[in-house]
Amino acid sequence: MYRSRMIAEGLTAFRVVIEETDLMVFANDDYGQYVTERVRFYRDQLKAIRNPLFFSSLVPIEDDPAFPPMVHHMIHAAQACGVGPMAAVAGAISEYVGRDLLKLSREVIIENGGDIFLRTHKARTIGIYAGDSPLSNRLSLFVLPEETPLGICTSSGTVGHSLSFGKADAVVALSEDTLLADAAATAIANRVRSKDDIESEIETAQKIRGILGLAIIIGKHLGLWGQIRLSRDPNDKV
Repeated sequence: MYRSRMIAEGLTAFRVVIEETDLMVFANDDYGQYVTERVRFYRDQLKAIRNPLFFSSLVPIEDDPAFPPMVHHMIHAAQACGVGPMAAVAGAISEYVGRDLLKLSREVIIENGGDIFLRTHKARTIGIYAGDSPLSNRLSLFVLPEETPLGICTSSGTVGHSLSFGKADAVVALSEDTLLADAAATAIANRVRSKDDIESEIETAQKIRGILGLAIIIGKHLGLWGQIRLSRDPNDKV
């Protein structure tokens, strides 16, 4: 399990699991009770939605003025990437809970199924897990504190249980908007079926306003663009 490799020097680690939501959290102290309350708050917002298309659609849907802010945000991020709103759900929980937690903790890292919200005051390395690829766990992103808050989201066609139509071992998208990074990673991972798709999907990412960088791993092949700084530092790895 990739989480066994997660370390964040100087921070306290704790886990919060509520139904399908499974968060690994690093903060200045153990705020497990507070995070639990905030996860329930946002999950209740999702449960209150009565439009079944919100949960089932694989393409963008229209917004509804009655939706709460996080749900508006999910819909707009998905629209920008051409996917359904649930493509941004993990990033949504990471970012909204993470920004709430910043009221109590100077530094926050929340990982939710490969989707990370990060606010740090020191440089961190973020490990890239890519299933059976020979590059898996051999590369990390190096993130400077001035680049945060930052969303770092990973989608895969070969790892995990999430629906994907592609064959990428990992697609990692970076954005100041974690929901947008989540939706973009999902959309691009859906379309990467061979190494020949890497160049065109990087071009696609460059057209999504707000995406800062992209990494695509399929087998032994790697494509990089934008604000991607690779590190082999084995320490302090999230």
